[in-house]
Amino acid sequence: MGYKVGIVGATGAVGQEFIKLLGEREFPLSELKLFASARSAGKQVEALGQTITIEEATETCFEGLDFVLFSANGDLSKKLCPAAAKAGAVAIDNSSAFRMDPEVPLVVPEINGEAARAHKGIIANPNCSTAISLMGAYPLHKKFGLKRMIASTYQAVSGSGAEAMQELEDQVKAWSAGEPIEKNVYPHQIAFNALPHVDVFLENGYTKEEMKLVNESRKIMALPDLVASCTCVRVPVMRSHSISINAEFERPVSVEEARAAIAEAQGVDLVDDPENKVYPMPLDFAGKVNCGVGRIRKDLGYENGLAFWVVGDQLWKGAALNAIQIAEYLIK
Repeated sequence: MGYKVGIVGATGAVGQEFIKLLGEREFPLSELKLFASARSAGKQVEALGQTITIEEATETCFEGLDFVLFSANGDLSKKLCPAAAKAGAVAIDNSSAFRMDPEVPLVVPEINGEAARAHKGIIANPNCSTAISLMGAYPLHKKFGLKRMIASTYQAVSGSGAEAMQELEDQVKAWSAGEPIEKNVYPHQIAFNALPHVDVFLENGYTKEEMKLVNESRKIMALPDLVASCTCVRVPVMRSHSISINAEFERPVSVEEARAAIAEAQGVDLVDDPENKVYPMPLDFAGKVNCGVGRIRKDLGYENGLAFWVVGDQLWKGAALNAIQIAEYLIK
């Protein structure tokens, strides 16, 4: 038995990863429909061995579908996800539109997969940095009881889309040729730079991206009183986010037990041999299903504290892969 799946935002970076992963993971498809904006409607694309005509994403295009994977802006998701649910599909949304809605499950399958079964037609995918961070933090929470988390992110430009990737590449070429640097996606040059500015700034001095990690972590791990803070930084890396985390726990910690907890956890690889210069890096985790965790050590600022480093492909575990894994969880 196969499932009828639709992709909204099929021409974007995450949409393309949806298509690729559905094929690689041998998702039980009986039909695939691709949706995008009106300007892309009518174009024909090759996907999973067939030629598919892109349709315009409207409120009436979801009839007969079992799942609809959304990679669109929040306003469009707010409009179309309820329409997909009303048509009988499960809408799995990659935007921030429904993440903090108490009626909508916010799911990382390895952490709170069972929450997906309580959906009312819409399931939210977490922010990329949140999903990757928690792949490292949650196994340690289960072992020691997470009390406080301070995170600093090192986010790849592909998190801003294909135009940002092109901008980084163009700036590197211009720099090498001694030509003027053009800036369109980011307010400052991203090549050979680091921008402590991801998303818009809020009144409290944090950005929306930083507050997403704080608030979404509390919801996913069911820790409403978790003390958390975050600084998000864009770095000149094409793909895969990295996060440095300092965490305080309720119970005494040990590095050996922490490594064992990570090694046993689903969806993560323990990559932690600093003496031999072995630790997770973005280049090694681009296009990988699992996230990598390493640099595990006692935190010098907390009595029951650990410092560690998490790396994951934000187009996969931080976006398309996690959404597909949610659908797979529901099928099982």
